[in-house]
Parts: sequence; structure tokens; C-alpha cells
Amino acid sequence: MVRNPPEGSTEPPPRADDAAAVREDDAAGRPAAPPPDPGEILRSRGFKALLVFAAVIGVVVSLLSWGFLELVHAIQVGVFTKLPDAMGFDSLPSWFAIPWLVLAGLIVAFAVVRLPGNGGHVPAEGLAMGSNEPNIVPGVALAALATLGLGAVLGPEAPLIALGAGIAVFIVRHVRRNAPPQLQQVLGAAGSFAAISVIFGSPITAAILVIEASGLGGATLPLILIPGLIAAGIGSLVFIGMAHATGLSTAAYALVPLQLPAFAHPSWGEIAWTIAFGIVGAIVVYLIRRFGVRVARAVPRRPFVLIPAAGLVIGVIALVFGQIYPGKGAETILFSGQDQLPGLVSGAGTWTVAALIVLMLFKSAAWSISLGSFRGGPTFPAIFVGAAGGIAASHLPGFPLTPAVAVGMGVAVVAFLKLPLSAIVIATVLTASGGLASTPLIIVGVVVAYLTTLGIEGRLGPPHELRPIAAGRSSAPTG
Repeated sequence: MVRNPPEGSTEPPPRADDAAAVREDDAAGRPAAPPPDPGEILRSRGFKALLVFAAVIGVVVSLLSWGFLELVHAIQVGVFTKLPDAMGFDSLPSWFAIPWLVLAGLIVAFAVVRLPGNGGHVPAEGLAMGSNEPNIVPGVALAALATLGLGAVLGPEAPLIALGAGIAVFIVRHVRRNAPPQLQQVLGAAGSFAAISVIFGSPITAAILVIEASGLGGATLPLILIPGLIAAGIGSLVFIGMAHATGLSTAAYALVPLQLPAFAHPSWGEIAWTIAFGIVGAIVVYLIRRFGVRVARAVPRRPFVLIPAAGLVIGVIALVFGQIYPGKGAETILFSGQDQLPGLVSGAGTWTVAALIVLMLFKSAAWSISLGSFRGGPTFPAIFVGAAGGIAASHLPGFPLTPAVAVGMGVAVVAFLKLPLSAIVIATVLTASGGLASTPLIIVGVVVAYLTTLGIEGRLGPPHELRPIAAGRSSAPTG
């Protein structure tokens, strides 16, 4: 029988299966307990204590996440900047990433096969919340460091979500033994909030992404949202404080608003281009993801061969692009694209339409292969590819650069993640320098792309229906 939580309890209201139990009690003639009042829980002493605990988790998780991101940045700088200088190269050779991506593939294969948690979720599946078991943290961290630090085309948001949740649950279990699952869920989500708040430049953006990706809602939402925001807000302050104390800049790994020309108001012509962009963008991203799923299905057969081979192919793609456009550099194809995004947009006038099409083809190919083989997040490459598509679309008559880039990013993000609110917020925040007049176009583009994606999946099937990805060790609970 379902009972009200006692005064001071931090347990959220019953789930749907609990409601079924209440109905069974009614059928058996026993009195059914009324559902708990979320407002009462929010006002309880226990919930206030939970907020203090969430703040502590925000500090710990943020410090560890800051160290993780700084380590990723140090690996990137050490391997791709300092090492070529030490070897006497004036600039990064186009071939330089190939051996490092092969090494990254071997490391990721080890994490996938030998460590609990399979190195994290497969990026081709989307932005999954996955397990919050603490024993997956070493495998996720190792796979992500190799992926992000050595040049594969993925971002840090998915590993940070897993790391934040795993670390938070580890703390909960060691502070309060036999902690109820609801408490672990709430504080695990708070850890995820705190871990990714810095890379999107705002706790609000991070909160929306986590909430929408996890499907949280209903009466339980405030019970998870409030501790999560506390942890994310404290986490952002920790990041800022560490940046001041160490002299290191979070701009090295965080998205920053792009500098774009002012945009006054949308016209009917721009709305028409936006609708067309939403349809075409959704088709392109679906194909990228579909190929990534095919790679993901093949990789488990021989991970120690196929993941390094995927790294080799990504390195060759970067090499070929660097040979075709030596002024742009192979690094334009490598990594998640967050470092290259501001330069791409500010230098939009230096790109021809043909060069932008080649860039999108090569970047998309490297991204698609990374989605099925390496471990990381899909959001940042989607933003980069969408922005490149927006710059190309700005050459169309009557479609200025600012709305074209904004719509392109929103379309690419929603077509991959199928999280419309997150896509709108990310595109709006990143293009705020051009004014808010692009927002209606972003919304139209995101909605059109979202509906187009659903329509394609209705006809061809979702691209993310995967078989088990690896024969790695299980992620059984640890305490």
C-alpha cells in the first residue's frame, strides 16, 4: 500500500506503478492513501536539508568536472599544439591526427570491452541519460578523455552527464547507506546539472537539456528541478572561481555566444527559406545518424580492430580536407567544433559555397563515424554542422547571415536530439548578439525539422534501434 512520505521526507510522489498499487488496494477493499502534495514536500525540513546536500554535491561535482575538462584541454593543447612545435613544424601537419586517433580508438575499445559501463552510451543513440551507477565513472572518463582529447568528432556533454550522476550517487551512498532510490535519482540528476552547466554557459540551458533529455515532468519535476538548479548554480560559481584562481579560461571548452550582425525583423521570404531549411536539414541529419548507427552495429564484432580503424578513417578525412584547403587546416574537421565555431562564423565571408559544402560533407562523415565508434556527446558537432549549413544558406537571396546561422543550429540540434525546447534555447543563446528577432524563425525551423524527423522515422524507422553494443562488464551497483 502506498503511503504519504513522512514529514521531512525527500521522496518524490509515487510513480505510475505506485498508482496501480493504490488501485489494487481499492479493489481489495482497503483504504487508498491520497497522493502526496509536492508543495508540502517542498516546504518540509527534509527537503531543505536535501538542498544543502545538493549544494555540496554541486561543489564536489563541479570541481571534478572542471578538472576533467581542463585535462581534456591540456591533452588537446599538448598533442596538437605543443608537440608539433617541439617537433619543428610551423603549423599542424594534416596527417598529424592519424596516429593519435588510432591510439584513441584502442583506448576507447579497452574502456568499452574491459571496464564497467561500456565506456558510456553510444552517441548514435542520441543524448541518453543512461546509468548513474558509480562504477561506470572510470570507464566513461577514460573513453571520453581519449575521444575528446585526441580528435574524434564528439562533445563533452554526454560524458559529463554520466560522470556527474555517478559521482553524486557515489557521495550519497557513502554519506547515507541504504539511501532510497528516489533520493539517489534526485541527487544524481543534480550532479548531472552541475557537471554540464559550464559548457553551455548557463545553468538554465543545462537544466532544460537534462530535463528534456530525461523526460522528467509532472508533479515530480520541482522535486528534481530545485536541487538540480541549486547544484548547477553553485557549480557555475565554482567554475568561475577556479578560472579566476588559476588564470585558466572556461572559454577553452565552453560554448560562447557568437558575434553576429544585428537582425531587425523576419520577413515572409525568410520564413519560406526557414521552412525549406528545416526540411532539408532534418533529412541530412537523419542520414548522418543512420550511418552512425550502422557503424555502431558493426563495431561490437571486433572493437579492438574497428574502433582504431574508425579513428584512422577520421584522420584520413581530416588529412584530405587539409590538403584541399590548406588555409583552413585539418583541425576544422577534428574535435567537436566548439573551438572552431566562433572563427567559422566570424570568417563567414572567407568561405565559398563550394568550400562550405565540402566542409559539411567531411565534418559530417567524421562525425557520423565517431557517433558509432567513440564515446562522447552529439550536440556540439550538430551545432557546428548546422552553423556551416546556415552560412551556406546565407548566400541564398533574402536570407541574412544571422537568422540563417541561428536556424541552422536549431535545426541540426533538434533533428538529432529530438529535444525541441533545448534546440530553441541553445540556438537563441548562441545568436543573442544579433538580437532576438531571429527567435521566431528559430522556432519555425525547429518545429519543421522536428516534425520532418518524426515523419521520416515513421516511414523508415528510428535510426537508433541498436542491438547491445558491447560485451563489456556489467555496471552492477556498487556501494
